[in-house]
Amino acid sequence: MKREPFFWITVSCGFVIMAFILLPLIELMTAPSLTMLKETIQDKDVVRSIWLSIYTAGLAALISFILGTPLAYLLARSNFRGKQLVEGIIDLPIAIPHPVVGIAILSVAGKNHWIGQVFSELGIRVMGSVTGIVMVLTFVGIPFYLNATKNGFESISPRLEKVSRSLGASMFSTFFRITFPLAWRSMLIGIIMCCARAISEFGAVVIIAYHPMIAPVMIYERFEAYGLRYSQPIAVWLVSVCLALFLILRILTIRSPKEV
Repeated sequence: MKREPFFWITVSCGFVIMAFILLPLIELMTAPSLTMLKETIQDKDVVRSIWLSIYTAGLAALISFILGTPLAYLLARSNFRGKQLVEGIIDLPIAIPHPVVGIAILSVAGKNHWIGQVFSELGIRVMGSVTGIVMVLTFVGIPFYLNATKNGFESISPRLEKVSRSLGASMFSTFFRITFPLAWRSMLIGIIMCCARAISEFGAVVIIAYHPMIAPVMIYERFEAYGLRYSQPIAVWLVSVCLALFLILRILTIRSPKEV
């Protein structure tokens, strides 16, 4: 069967986009030698920074899960005045320039703001602390969790919940016995998306906490001090972590059940 010109246009565009994404990454991943990669992963500072990135991103995803799940359910099941405004505010961190995120959080958590003063009295330090890093990563990552989880809840028929309620089950019981088991895959996808986004954050973190140093900040520092040769191996290890997360994401997406 003869292919129409439109087919070849789509294939050509797809090839250009794939090349645009893959060529820099392939060059990055193949530039360091195995010896350099081994030496880098044996560097305690590098391991500490990568682990800190994973740890803080995981905490951000956990906070998003705990606080974001009820809101995602509300948005999926309710129509109320101002709902579009709420959804717009949720998506706002995606569009805000990253350094602005750090400045905004510091404006609230700094000593010149009453919230920052409360933190200070409670002994909670935001500037230059793991707490500050987690706050930033939660800010930039929570929209991804909320949107994925909201889509998961929307794919579940409300009739199932109504049947459960009609049989005398409480809202809590209905959620944990009916809704949660059906939406868990979307929630897990949201957690992975949130975690992956958080791991990649640099601009906001470097304003809040240059130290302790997460992996993106260390990559930047090594690049500024020593150039590509010493920053590439760390980047390769960080990209590998992100790649693993997205492979898990794709596997879950492929296996996701059809909408109820």
